[in-house]
Amino acid sequence: MSRAAVLLLAAAYAAQAGEYEKRVEEVTKTRGLAAFWDFVKMDEGLFAPYVPKGERHDLRLRAANYVLDYWGEGRAATEADFRRLGRGPFGEAVEFRAEKEASFRPVLLVPRAAMHDSGIDVKGAKGSVSMVAWVVRTSGNHAIAGIWHEGTDLKTAEGMAKRVEAGRRQYAIFAGLAGNPGASAVHVSENGGKSFGDKYARNMAVTREVIPLAGEGEVDAKWTVVGFTFDNAKNRVTAYFNGEAQEFWIENPERHPFYQWPARGWKQAELRRQPGVQEGEDAAFPADQFYVPPEKKARKVTVESDGAERVTMEEFEYTRVRVTRVKGRVARRELVALKANPFWFGHDLYRPRRAEEGGPFTVGRVIHSSRSVGFTGWIGGVAVFNRSLAASEMKRLAGIGRSGVMAHP
Repeated sequence: MSRAAVLLLAAAYAAQAGEYEKRVEEVTKTRGLAAFWDFVKMDEGLFAPYVPKGERHDLRLRAANYVLDYWGEGRAATEADFRRLGRGPFGEAVEFRAEKEASFRPVLLVPRAAMHDSGIDVKGAKGSVSMVAWVVRTSGNHAIAGIWHEGTDLKTAEGMAKRVEAGRRQYAIFAGLAGNPGASAVHVSENGGKSFGDKYARNMAVTREVIPLAGEGEVDAKWTVVGFTFDNAKNRVTAYFNGEAQEFWIENPERHPFYQWPARGWKQAELRRQPGVQEGEDAAFPADQFYVPPEKKARKVTVESDGAERVTMEEFEYTRVRVTRVKGRVARRELVALKANPFWFGHDLYRPRRAEEGGPFTVGRVIHSSRSVGFTGWIGGVAVFNRSLAASEMKRLAGIGRSGVMAHP
């Protein structure tokens, strides 16, 4: 090779390395960084994160097959089971595939014992958190990344797990679930388990926009940045799609496959306020599972009828309620719409006090009884921040790499 060719290659490499460092710095300079995995940085064969000074926990991602770990079936997973793209928003990405073997569900995870009380273990009083993930979706609407151990205590067609654990959820990004399949969604939990009388957790903000599906040869052009913020002080979770958080309302939520559950929590709280047992009231419904977003002062009131019964549509920050008054007194309140983005969450995140009470941080999948394939596609970066980022910060982070992918530096 000629000297000129060598110099050109060296210059190209230096430019690529410089662009990599620039993109990484855009993430790591953001205040509140807890961990950032770009799938380029490695340590002893494991995907290693960038972390702030003073972080002493081992937050490297390990490969695991959770079906083997909990059901005792299938083979062990290794890093070789995660195909690498060789390029991405930061220069690399890993693939999560639709495995055909029901006994093989590989996941990348930080074990709970390694991450307990670390910067990513956001929980309890005053705990706020934000996440951003750079993804390409080829199918599915399930988990992308977070602390969301759904539990192995439910009986399914696959049979009960040998290692039975109840849910240990804190926060995670999902690809919409039944809230809006394929969207960007943030799931949060105050108790690690179920909510609103259902067997699953049902507190979630979701975007109207849906992550596009990538076909063969479309990976480079289909990168999407999904993310969320949870502001503990404002009791608000917000889902982001490519750095934007558009307001999204669910009409007739009691008929929605997902939001029927917080709608039920709203209705049960409404019935419980009235003296005696009302028609449709579930006396056993736990008060800590009521859905009671602020409704003291309506920000908009529309009169629908003004006869013997005065009917108004009253819009609050997170709900729209039809109110019927007779002789000036409220006779009936009906939930007409519920805001899915941002979503009101009047709790602290679940706080496992001991490592044994918490779940791992996982990428690509979560541990759950149904053992479904879930999200498939490529993940090219995951960043966690232990505060609620501003909208401008989320927009800036979403801009990283949106102008194009880069090769592995």
